[in-house]
Amino acid sequence: MRRKKVTLYDTTLRDGVQGQGISFSLLDKLRITERLARFGIDIIEGGWPGSNVKDMGFFQEAQGRSWWGAKIAAFGSTRRANTAVSRDLQIQTLRDANTPVVTFFGKSWKLHVTEVLGTTPLENRSMISDTVAYFKHLHREVVYDAEHFFDGYKDDPEHALGTLEAAREADTLVLCDTNGGTLPHEIEGVVRAVNRLFPGRIGIHTHNDCELAVANSIAAVRAGAVHVQGTINGYGERTGNCNLTSLIANLQLKLKLPMVDNLSELRDISLFVDELANCPTNIRAPFIGATAFAHKGGMHVNAVQKLARSYEHIKPSSVGNEQNVLVSELSGRSNVLLKAKRIGLTLHMESQTIKEVLLRIKSAEADGYEFEAADASFELLVRDVLGQRYPLFELKEYLCSFHCAQTQLRLACRATIKLSVGNSATLEHTIGEGVGPVEVLDKALRKALRPFYGWVDRIQLTDYKVRILDSSRGSAARTRVLIVSTDGHHSWGTVGVSDNIIEASWLALVDSLEFYSLKLSNGWPEITPG
Repeated sequence: MRRKKVTLYDTTLRDGVQGQGISFSLLDKLRITERLARFGIDIIEGGWPGSNVKDMGFFQEAQGRSWWGAKIAAFGSTRRANTAVSRDLQIQTLRDANTPVVTFFGKSWKLHVTEVLGTTPLENRSMISDTVAYFKHLHREVVYDAEHFFDGYKDDPEHALGTLEAAREADTLVLCDTNGGTLPHEIEGVVRAVNRLFPGRIGIHTHNDCELAVANSIAAVRAGAVHVQGTINGYGERTGNCNLTSLIANLQLKLKLPMVDNLSELRDISLFVDELANCPTNIRAPFIGATAFAHKGGMHVNAVQKLARSYEHIKPSSVGNEQNVLVSELSGRSNVLLKAKRIGLTLHMESQTIKEVLLRIKSAEADGYEFEAADASFELLVRDVLGQRYPLFELKEYLCSFHCAQTQLRLACRATIKLSVGNSATLEHTIGEGVGPVEVLDKALRKALRPFYGWVDRIQLTDYKVRILDSSRGSAARTRVLIVSTDGHHSWGTVGVSDNIIEASWLALVDSLEFYSLKLSNGWPEITPG
């Protein structure tokens, strides 16, 4: 790859974990660092040494590892007011992290200097310059984060620029939009002005309070910034930080700036970090979301089928994503044709079959079905029209009961199922017990099918969602249930709709098992979870 013009600085492990609900274990932090380093991030900030045992453990572990050319940074603040650097415990802890890069912040806004720190502008500048000099003497690369720079610059440009002058010996001067309230044209103007005074050394750190963090970072780069900071998936306090996932794609694909060697890994990196953070993935995230290249309207799909770039601004594969054709009441024949083709079924535009499939889809969605997140149920519908759907069993009856034992302070649920499999004259009669209707139906059904289909225990339910379709009908409202299942290698979604939540759950559950049986017969490997 060509020499980079812009340095990527990731602060997911420090700024990112300040977001509500975000936390990583020591092992998580090491795994994320490894993935980011191999992906091509230049500097990875590991945390604030001394703030907690986990961060200290991270820096100890990081010293003995190779990071594929990436540099590890430790974060801290300037020395305290009226305290010598050599006697400031926080500074010594930052030194002892023994990282090649040291990043620390200082105050750019006079309001913070006088009202928050309670010191003078002169002492504030000394705090900055003393801290820079200390770490440069130790031959560390120094990144100075000018906190609240844009607010400080608007309030008193001379004071804000004076704090940068105090940090002149730092390798990089990062202008921080800490409150996230600055607009792109303001960012571009200020960065351009500051870059004239400190050419080739300006960085940008933005927050997303106005939904402009990525746009502001792009504006800064256009104005001469050579260093950008952010977090994977935009994690961070309040509304988050600049989303590096979107920023990297925009800089590399739109501004043609070399950022990472393997941009096609972008989606995997995003999903990996979400998984470790135990956060639901944003399906509407630009570039990497499940719907980023999803097409639903019939005319759109018809155009995409002929020329993908007619409705796609980049190739989905360039960021590790893929085109997704949705089927719904808005679908035309092109949607169904393309979707069927992707699951290995051949249909013809003018055939009666495709007309029947379309009719069935529209009828089902009128009843409350929704196939966008239930590809498995869509495939079963198409195969049913083609005469290629083979039920696993014949249901005789099932009963699901709920019991609340107040004296024992516990809730209990029981399901009874009667069914027959194939030509067997034997009636399978099984019982499942647990705390919820889906769990007990699942247990009873698996127990009945296990003697005939040994693979049932490979399947795990990973998600269960219930949607009330017509709240105006109160307790009589129709219910849609979406179930996501996995065998540890593949995942698939199925849907059921009924006036009764138990029946809707049953329909989705049966579809899930039937779909897996179908895929096994068509070549899916029999992989056991774990």
